[in-house]
Amino acid sequence: MTYEIEIGRGKRGRRAYSLDDIAIVPNRRTRDPKDVSVSWQIDAYRFDMPVIAAPMDSAMSPQTAIALGRLGGLGVLDLEGLWTRYEDPQPVLDEIGALQDETNSPAVTGRMQELYRAPIQPELITSRLAEMRAAGVTVAGSLTPQRTQEHYKTVVAAGVDIFVIRGTTVSAEHVSKDHEPLNLKQFIYELDVPVIVGGAAGYTPALHLMRTGAAGVLVGFGGGATSTTRRALGIHSPMASAISDVAAARRDYMDESGGRYVHVIADGGMGSSGAIIKAIAMGADAVMLGSALARAAEAPGKGWHWGQEAHHLELPRGDRANVGTVGPLEEVLFGPGHHTNGTSNLIGALRRSMATTGYSDLKEFQRVDVVVSPYAGN
Repeated sequence: MTYEIEIGRGKRGRRAYSLDDIAIVPNRRTRDPKDVSVSWQIDAYRFDMPVIAAPMDSAMSPQTAIALGRLGGLGVLDLEGLWTRYEDPQPVLDEIGALQDETNSPAVTGRMQELYRAPIQPELITSRLAEMRAAGVTVAGSLTPQRTQEHYKTVVAAGVDIFVIRGTTVSAEHVSKDHEPLNLKQFIYELDVPVIVGGAAGYTPALHLMRTGAAGVLVGFGGGATSTTRRALGIHSPMASAISDVAAARRDYMDESGGRYVHVIADGGMGSSGAIIKAIAMGADAVMLGSALARAAEAPGKGWHWGQEAHHLELPRGDRANVGTVGPLEEVLFGPGHHTNGTSNLIGALRRSMATTGYSDLKEFQRVDVVVSPYAGN
């Protein structure tokens, strides 16, 4: 059976679906939301909710990572961001927030590129992670594949619990004529901490990443609300199909490896509770949130949101976006909600959806029935 359709006489392609194209269908008993468990565990680390913060300066500082950890999630600090380039990044954050409000502004992009030219200081990597560790939360930091070789020893020595290697597209085999690429399999094998790696958006690349020994694979290209990768590079993968494909790779890798389970983490476009819920329904174990957490009152961006793509020195492919402020972090996650657009009480919405469809935990909820139902409304 083939699912490819003819695009033109010289090209065929597989039809793929975004999260907006699917809907969850209740078809069994319901239950009380209070009886639903949304906890999950990766390696030895257990969390009260399936939420990982995207390593983005607008959403995560050491203090917001600590606050998220105390609420039961996992905060991930961008170890190539402002907190490891500046002793006091607050003036830089203030300047970014005050830049001229104009979409696709070369002036805004150019100034952000200048601000991010400041060198990464290894001693700041150590001190920021130490600050998080002193608070007693699970410590996670992120590097891009390009910077991992340079800084990973500093990160591991600082006592990170979970190491995240995150890029627009990460493969198990990177080919370069100019330098020796990162050997993910060897790198992960030699580390004593679990590694989450991605993005990947298909069955084969995800399976290859799982074979490197990764504890988790990020699905998607990140940067949902701020990314212009689709316009700049022509690269895009609808998330519903991508998550399902990677979940299939997880299933087949379990058989291949004799039962080793690799967690699937949806990354990108998770800005509302509905998207989070449907990502888990498609097979994700957890979600990585950027804009959803950037809307918290404690977020460093104060309502502005941007990712690493926005200040890339050669090919910027992201915007600084005004996502606004919803309320305190606890309200964003647990309510009480005062917004009808799925931006507050995210975990409460997840609990209610699971209860409405009769499932008691996340693994069960991955089996919920879905239908293809493209919807143009809100």
